[in-house]
Amino acid sequence: MPIKEPSSDPQLTQKTTNHNNRSLLSFCRQRDIPTIFDCLSSLANCRKNILRGEKRLGSCGTTAERSRNSPARRDADENKGCVLMLGFSKRSQKKASKSPLEIFDQYEQGKPAHQNAISALQGWNCAFPPEFGLNAGTLPLFADDRIDWALQTFGSIEGRRVLEIGPLEGMHTHMLNRHRPARIDAIEANRLCFLRCLVTKQILNIDAASFMLGDIQAWLTEGEEIYDFALASGVLYHMADPGEFLRLLAKRVNAVFIWTHFVLEDAMPEGDVRWLPFSGKIETKLIDGIEVRYYERSYHHANANASFCGGMKDRHFWMHRDDILKLLHAFGFDDVIIRDEHLSHPGGPSFSLLARKTSSGA
Repeated sequence: MPIKEPSSDPQLTQKTTNHNNRSLLSFCRQRDIPTIFDCLSSLANCRKNILRGEKRLGSCGTTAERSRNSPARRDADENKGCVLMLGFSKRSQKKASKSPLEIFDQYEQGKPAHQNAISALQGWNCAFPPEFGLNAGTLPLFADDRIDWALQTFGSIEGRRVLEIGPLEGMHTHMLNRHRPARIDAIEANRLCFLRCLVTKQILNIDAASFMLGDIQAWLTEGEEIYDFALASGVLYHMADPGEFLRLLAKRVNAVFIWTHFVLEDAMPEGDVRWLPFSGKIETKLIDGIEVRYYERSYHHANANASFCGGMKDRHFWMHRDDILKLLHAFGFDDVIIRDEHLSHPGGPSFSLLARKTSSGA
């Protein structure tokens, strides 16, 4: 059977093409399938919205730009919707690769090394021991004399269960690990700090520690295990509810080392620049029936920095020095040893202490 050749008549070909286009368009319309005509129409609407939005922005100034409900903002939102409908992701709108041979940014091209892992995470605060020859932060917390004092005063933690609150980047954990505890549960809420802890664990071989990401308040509330020793260095003054934290902590530990800032009016007279982050608002709160003072404070957008290692909420509270000690005694820590007080600390008055339960019921 001979094969029928396509018609060479231009008019007949055009009629066939138009018929096919109308059939395809009808088919898509019946099934709510977007066609190229819909896409072109949406692009035209986008252009109109952009022009209309630019005109409104030009006439309304910064007020319109800042208003979420302004016509210009609504036009911009509509334009975003057009882009999404057309299937263009935000990633595809970025600058294209210069070459198909270019290596993606998420891959490390250098020779495998610990420094690569450090450099992959921004915002390091702590330095590594110098014998490792690594570049990270500057704080030498791997040799913190406050932690040395706490362990000497408490006694051996070998074979003991240890809780660390806010390990930051794992350098204090490294110091604890060298004393061979049975286990260290290190709870960190800051995601970047947690990831840096995992890098430190790998580099310094912190084999007794288990780093976990989450809220320490939830850990203390939902668990039952009693720890022999706890480390809470640089965390109390970042809390949104520091008194409640101490109450929960007291139920789960027999001893705790605390380094913290506090409020002491005699050390911070009126006009002291260290009052600037405080709002001036003082709340009175009852913790297990005990009245304590909360001094409201803000980070003033410091959390935008990758090295930020403060609390979970901008609105946090410092406690008065006397109220911290009052709660510790009330919660069963009958032996409280204050190592030192630094009333002129540039961040605010601070002290180090070890609190222990020595009664038979502990």
